Amino acid sequence: MTKQPFTFDQIHIEVARNASDDFNLFHDKHKWLQINHNPFKGPIVLGYQLNTLIEYRMRLYRAAHHENQIISENNLRFSNYQITFVNALRPATTFQLDIKKTLIKTIPHLTLGNRIAIKSGGKTILLGFKKETQIPLFLEDATFNKLPNLNVIPDKSIIPGTDFFLKRKFLNNGNVKNFLSGSLAEQSDYFDELSHTENYPEIFPCSLTSGALLEKAQLEKHDFKRNPMVYTSHEISVDRQYLKRLKNDDKLYILVKQHPETENNTLNQTNIMLRTYDCYGLLHNHDVLFRVRMNLVPLEEILKNLEEKKPK
Repeated sequence: MTKQPFTFDQIHIEVARNASDDFNLFHDKHKWLQINHNPFKGPIVLGYQLNTLIEYRMRLYRAAHHENQIISENNLRFSNYQITFVNALRPATTFQLDIKKTLIKTIPHLTLGNRIAIKSGGKTILLGFKKETQIPLFLEDATFNKLPNLNVIPDKSIIPGTDFFLKRKFLNNGNVKNFLSGSLAEQSDYFDELSHTENYPEIFPCSLTSGALLEKAQLEKHDFKRNPMVYTSHEISVDRQYLKRLKNDDKLYILVKQHPETENNTLNQTNIMLRTYDCYGLLHNHDVLFRVRMNLVPLEEILKNLEEKKPK
């Protein structure tokens, strides 16, 4: 697919972070300066903004190549994203999104898949895959039929008898449209009040997990200035069947489980231990809208690793 040039401006970052309640200092046009040893020299684009742009351009790609019929006829109800972040993207920086030709696999299950890459000025920003499947590719085995009534659990608390932190959100069409526009996606392709069209995008509900992680860390007295964390990867599975039901004011229960850091779970080709979070978006009756695994590492550890690799 043609590598069309794109550019985010700072206003796109402002709109996206406000729409998703992401108060990470890395995206703040003033507070980025307060981050200890920040190497990015300014605010950076949200990871979920890039994911949403990928979602939108893949939506256009599927339509142009008549692949939606295959998805429908074979009940490929799960949309999956496997994203590895390599470098940060600054606003006012031209970049290209490359979508490779669709590959169809039948073993072990029917899968439509595309390699994707975002590059800027000769540097890779992210690499990954977008795949359509009959079953979720990530966190498939999670079940929630034994959870208590989430309506009576206090917001921003641990669900009794579990390891899950609970964050409750209410979906708002205005926020969704703003996030789409902030991600260089055409909001009218999803929402049209005159024709009563209301189709929620796949990534926006998932983007609310970032705010949930920030609120969890804030309650744990994490110092965002002295010990900033950066994403290294997102693994996302979204259930399109449940996505179709979403509407304004729907309640979304975000569950977050943090895994212990271990030497068996490290950043590629380093000894840096990953901080892994499993996140789920639950709807009424505990239906699982999305499953997201996110990996983060301390910025300090990345900078230390880069310094050690410099030729002496």
